[in-house]
Amino acid sequence: MVSGAPRVFVSHLAGVAVFDPSGDQVGRVRDLVAMLRVGGRPPRLVGLVVEVVNRRRIFVPMTRVTGVESGQVITTGVVNIRRFEQRATETLVLGELLDRRVRLTATDEEVTVLDVAVTQLPARRDWEIDKVFVRRGKSGALRRRGEALTVDWSAVSGFSLEEHGQGAQNLLAAFEQLRPADLANVLHHLSPKRRTEAAAALDDDRLADVLEELPEDDRVEILGKLQDERAADVLEAMDPDDAADLLSELPEEDKERLLTLMQPQDAADVRRLMAYEERTAGGLMTTEPIVLGPDATVADALARVRNQDLSPALAAQVYVTRPPDETPTGKFLGTVHFQRLLRDPPFTLIGSIVDNDLQPLRPETPLSEVTSYLATYNLVAAPVVDESRSLLGVVTVDDVLDHLLPEDWRETELHGEVGVPNLPEVAE
Repeated sequence: MVSGAPRVFVSHLAGVAVFDPSGDQVGRVRDLVAMLRVGGRPPRLVGLVVEVVNRRRIFVPMTRVTGVESGQVITTGVVNIRRFEQRATETLVLGELLDRRVRLTATDEEVTVLDVAVTQLPARRDWEIDKVFVRRGKSGALRRRGEALTVDWSAVSGFSLEEHGQGAQNLLAAFEQLRPADLANVLHHLSPKRRTEAAAALDDDRLADVLEELPEDDRVEILGKLQDERAADVLEAMDPDDAADLLSELPEEDKERLLTLMQPQDAADVRRLMAYEERTAGGLMTTEPIVLGPDATVADALARVRNQDLSPALAAQVYVTRPPDETPTGKFLGTVHFQRLLRDPPFTLIGSIVDNDLQPLRPETPLSEVTSYLATYNLVAAPVVDESRSLLGVVTVDDVLDHLLPEDWRETELHGEVGVPNLPEVAE
């Protein structure tokens, strides 16, 4: 389902086939996983419970869902086959919300939940439960005689965290509005026990973002408290360079165990980065820049730049190479800055506007030279190539700053204070 598409009632998704982009069936939807939020706000849909072969049930994040249409769910094809385990902060939509007795806030009338509807927020990947289909009348055999109506989520009471007195979940719900760096600052100042509980309740993508912002000791502590399979999932969700940095802080035995549990492609990217010295271009680079062939158009490039998951530094330019377009790529041809993309017609081939005046970095380039390179040419990212001119990755200015600032810069009181809301009090 894309922006502007009609909402979908979850009862229509039960048992629906799940396909990868090639049209091969992955499994069938057995439930949806949501996280309730404070203040009567619509719950966020975080993923699907999908039954695959041998009746095994796995979790597919909504970030892996690209479409819900014509009675089928389309995914990116990259799914984790580890068994689904419900967390304390998660609610199963089909299993726990339907047939529930709630109240209409306008009349205080008790009604039964028959269905709920999900929709995708405009221009975002987030999904919400925004409508509730209820039936008036008492529960039991006679309930079918009552009037059925669809209301907004906010028009119903009986779901919210406050009503169930779940203080720890209130704290986590308050976290939702924080940027990863600010949330990392909050977690850093919690007690070890509360920090572990809060981290364990975050979804994989959110925890991955937070780990990238935490001081070294905190992230090693949190990763060490997770079950190995969960830890591997979180490492996969992190940027490869940050995952490599974190793994390099672990004992060799733990490092190898987690790498073995990761998806082979993700583990291969991380192993490749760990082979370089830390304070070199190879040790600093990320392996997931925007890579396109010379026959791609400006429109193609702008579509990739618009991806909201990209950092501003990675979205600043695209890298043009010969096939393959995954690092390490074919021969590196040059870059095209997004400002140039805005100046040329959408049908222009990017191969005709590529900038190849600057020599790219080599993986062994030391940090001091990387810093000078970015400063001299006013860049926020720089390509890194090997001896055959294959693009290995790019170094971004945020990673350079990370290594130039004092080691304890993440722990200063100033960091993350601006924009942090008042959090609910939770007993330790």
